[in-house]
Amino acid sequence: MSQNSLIEELRWRGLVQDIMPGTEEQLKREMTAGYIGFDPTADSLHIGSLVPILLLIHLQRAGHKPVALVGGATGMVGDPSGKSEERNLLSEETLRFNQAGVKKQLEKFLDFTAGKKNAAEIVNNYDWFREMSFLHFIRDVGKHITVNYMMAKDSVKKRLESENGMSFTEFTYQLVQGYDFYWLYQNKNCKLQMGGSDQWGNIVTGTELIRKKTGGEAFAFTCPLVTRADGGKFGKTEKGNVWLDAAKTSPYQFYQFWLNASDEDAKKWIRMFTLLDKSEVESLLAAHEPNPHQRILQKKLAEELTVFVHSREDHAFAVKASDILFGNAGADALQELDETRFLQLMDGIPAHRVKKEQLGAGYDIVGFLADTGIFPSKGEARKMWQAGGISINKCKIGTDKATIAMADLLRDKYLLIQKGKKNYYLVVAE
Repeated sequence: MSQNSLIEELRWRGLVQDIMPGTEEQLKREMTAGYIGFDPTADSLHIGSLVPILLLIHLQRAGHKPVALVGGATGMVGDPSGKSEERNLLSEETLRFNQAGVKKQLEKFLDFTAGKKNAAEIVNNYDWFREMSFLHFIRDVGKHITVNYMMAKDSVKKRLESENGMSFTEFTYQLVQGYDFYWLYQNKNCKLQMGGSDQWGNIVTGTELIRKKTGGEAFAFTCPLVTRADGGKFGKTEKGNVWLDAAKTSPYQFYQFWLNASDEDAKKWIRMFTLLDKSEVESLLAAHEPNPHQRILQKKLAEELTVFVHSREDHAFAVKASDILFGNAGADALQELDETRFLQLMDGIPAHRVKKEQLGAGYDIVGFLADTGIFPSKGEARKMWQAGGISINKCKIGTDKATIAMADLLRDKYLLIQKGKKNYYLVVAE
């Protein structure tokens, strides 16, 4: 991608909402350092952070320099933007731990090659706020921005009108973020800030501070906040956030999130979240349109994102796991999985426990299905068993199998019970 086409490319992808006049011209004029802030509120980013990560990737691919700011200082304050109430403040120790996790993830996506002209850089605003006194801050920063200016921001107005109100700590957040931009402008020649549309007020406070303190000009653009067609919150499932850390959200669950996207969302997200070029995306859209039941878009979206965040191997496993649970794969495919992959596959499946000694002499299957809670009663369990609607470890069973025994256990510990087509239960023998 050439420098000339960056904003045009981002607009096509649906990644530009507000843009400061002169930004496009600045990006065409010279290699520009641009930054995005990441608050270390957890030790992993979640998929809501993928858009800012991708903005930095697109910036670097266009020949510019990406700067990722991990907010050790701003993380102590908490951004009020889009929040209905104040967040719990984190300890320095927790923040340091979280910063290390976030930094490790960002290093996977950006090119930090030493000596490269537009090598990515990670900075921590705690480094320049650590020694700054309160008096210094209110004299050298606060005096440049009026209270009227700060109160006009949506993030402030909405909170002031709410029943929870807003603490002075959160009220100062936009000044703290504004100073970040000023510091980076002065020390890193950083002339651009990017972020979600809810950050616009904080971002322009930074450009205003730069103008008033230096007489210089800085630039900015924001991307739309990602939404779902059904009105649900993007990046949330019944289990909570979809994380980028495989230990928090398994690659299989991550893959399933994208695979389950609606057609309307998939059409939008294939442009926003992948690095596929325009011709590839248009070909996929054209192939999907007459055959939506084949879920061509969703499969490609899930593949691109799983490989991007995890690995090609994780994607291959996710496809195999989907085939085991929802496709035609049988008992052999289940037996082939090592324990790590098996447990990843079981992530999210309701788990029940049983004593191993109960299996020693053979556990009456109807009693087993009711006692473990898979069925609410023996009557319902018997009815489904007699109708041939039960599978154990992907093998359909009939009335000729009346007991569960030790020999049925996978790895001497697990039973995967399936009732009907899509209802799975994991039973762990202890």
